[in-house]
Amino acid sequence: MGLRTLNPTTPGVRGRIAPDFSELSQGNRPLKALTASKPSTGGRNHFGRITSRFRGGGHKQRFRTIDFRRDKLGVPATVASIEYDPNRSARIALLNYADGEKRYILWPIGLKVGDRVVSSRAADIKPGNSLPLRSIPLGTTIHNVSLHVAGRAQLVRSAGDGAQLMAKEGDWGQVRLPSGEVRAVHLDCRATIGQLGNIEHSSVHVGKAGRTRWKGRRPHNRGVTMNPVDHPMGGGEGRSSGGRHPCSPWGQLAKGLKTRQNKRTDRMIIKRRGKKA
Repeated sequence: MGLRTLNPTTPGVRGRIAPDFSELSQGNRPLKALTASKPSTGGRNHFGRITSRFRGGGHKQRFRTIDFRRDKLGVPATVASIEYDPNRSARIALLNYADGEKRYILWPIGLKVGDRVVSSRAADIKPGNSLPLRSIPLGTTIHNVSLHVAGRAQLVRSAGDGAQLMAKEGDWGQVRLPSGEVRAVHLDCRATIGQLGNIEHSSVHVGKAGRTRWKGRRPHNRGVTMNPVDHPMGGGEGRSSGGRHPCSPWGQLAKGLKTRQNKRTDRMIIKRRGKKA
């Protein structure tokens, strides 16, 4: 688990910083039973209209089915392999359960091939084990946190992420998320112990535009380079800086406008995330 630099034999390789994939198991292909087709939409909806701009092309990918619920309670599993997943920044681990079932989970730091993990209320506090927040000691680093009892995990799923259980009061716990936000989560919600792997993901440098195209991302056009018919910030004699506050093609302000609509769960946010440095 580290980074490697390449000799500048071509302009695309010059300055490229790539992962070394040393943590992955060698010679493993994804388990076919746990993969599914992933059609390319090109950013278009079922009417054929573009709803997400600057998407299209890219390499074909198979979707890996990840167990975000960890609801196979009390059945121990052995880590069979650690694999790459093109659909997410984190690595995944293949588990072989004692009853013969196989599932993928997100791979945390410290989990090795051959280790045993379990999802149980009385599981040990070690990477890969899944427990309710009620059974996790304060200060423990966790990931894969669910927001609803018996629901799938929704929080802390990206490479290198790790949250911290800060406090417990009644049936609710306080979890500090990687963004700095402190959120109330019911103590019967599940979380997995440990910090997610591939922590150097943010330091990767793609090196050339073509690698971004391989991911299905097309060139992004700024609004000020467009015509007035295409964008509110377009037009102007010569080069202009837009003449108004940054916004989307539909006039939605892009710098600082609060767009959160779910007031029902505002009370769950104990402390808002701070401004990023």
